[in-house]
Amino acid sequence: MILECKTIIVENPKLPLIDIERSLITTYKKEIFRPFTKAINEYNLIEPGDKIAVGISGGKDSLILAKLFQELKRHNKIPFEIVFLSMDPGFRDINKQLLKNNCNYLNIDLEIRHSEIFDVIGKIAKENPCYMCARMRRGFLYNAAKELGCNKLALGHHFDDVIETTLLNMFYGGQFKTMVPKIKADNFDDIELIRPMMLVKEKDIIRWIKHSGIQAMNCGCTVVAEKTSSKRREIKELIEQLKVLHPDIDKSIYTAATNVNLDAILGYHKEGKKVHFNEIYNEREKKS
Repeated sequence: MILECKTIIVENPKLPLIDIERSLITTYKKEIFRPFTKAINEYNLIEPGDKIAVGISGGKDSLILAKLFQELKRHNKIPFEIVFLSMDPGFRDINKQLLKNNCNYLNIDLEIRHSEIFDVIGKIAKENPCYMCARMRRGFLYNAAKELGCNKLALGHHFDDVIETTLLNMFYGGQFKTMVPKIKADNFDDIELIRPMMLVKEKDIIRWIKHSGIQAMNCGCTVVAEKTSSKRREIKELIEQLKVLHPDIDKSIYTAATNVNLDAILGYHKEGKKVHFNEIYNEREKKS
């Protein structure tokens, strides 16, 4: 889970709900709705009979994800169910009320489950809380989704999250590893995590939220407040700098993750085993 800690100031008055919903298949169809459905179709993210818990943090990404799912269900021929699931990790009252008000206005029927994650994080990981908080929040959502009879959990990770995570893993983790469209949940065999917005760009989500007049909440964190991961912020700024000279560099990074050349790498991991270049080379020689 990537927490949305940046506050976006919205100056436009709220549009009527019908106009907000219509904009996803008119004004923002090309930039948002089509990439959303493309990811679902390309990666087989939804199947007949699915019951999907859509994770709602209250931020811009999760709110638009909820509206996209509602629009998809309204027009799609695949029979599936959706529930909108939110975890209150210890929000301040003002953030909790903002979450409820936005969901009421947007006609998002929200199931809220309470936890004490912020208190726990403040005690055990106050210096670097974001990673631990994300893991705990996701585990809580998996468990709640399972209790609600869901077989999938949808989160609002977008295109920029994928790019930034890829570079974070390369620069700071020493591995080429990216976000994937779907993955079986650790410790929850019956739940699959899906990311239907991974082809949707953050700038278009921001355009939509401003156009709608909805003031989405930030991550609501009571531990670090408005701070975000410094490394992720550095990567985001680096990408913006690189785009000045190479406007499509983000697309190139994404394409690289879909086009890994196993004949030209120094090693890889598979099923927990590290494969060295020599093994790759020797195996290739046996086949030649």
